[in-house]
Amino acid sequence: MGAKKISAQEKLTGFQDRIRAAGLRSTAPRVAVLRKLETATAPMSHADLVEELGGEGYDRVTIYRNLTDLTEAGLVVRADLGDHVWRFELKRAGGTEHTNNHPHFTCTDCGTVACLPEESVRLTTARGVPRAVSQRAVEVQLRGLCDRCE
Repeated sequence: MGAKKISAQEKLTGFQDRIRAAGLRSTAPRVAVLRKLETATAPMSHADLVEELGGEGYDRVTIYRNLTDLTEAGLVVRADLGDHVWRFELKRAGGTEHTNNHPHFTCTDCGTVACLPEESVRLTTARGVPRAVSQRAVEVQLRGLCDRCE
């Protein structure tokens, strides 16, 4: 049996419910930001979202304010991957999908950011290592040349 396909209306209702459950008003810009982050395959910067959502009539300030609100409400995760650019990802529950606690790879040449599977980096405890490492309460960021730039 195949998985049930979710209709556009069901997705919209799901986004609206998540926003309200986080204590925010459900507005069109907030839904648009969540919708775009849900389909993203890598963390998106504010500039990326402006480029993607600008054609829908949302300006830079509106997108920034909504990213801030969604981050503070715990629906979106914000990270600086070492290049002084905030990138945003939809906060998701566990499972096989793109989960919250996963490493990122940033190409030192072209700047491309990729999400890596959690199992691609193994963290082990050792003497002098903070407990946060064994609890996986850390951000793992790898840098190097991507396959295209190699």
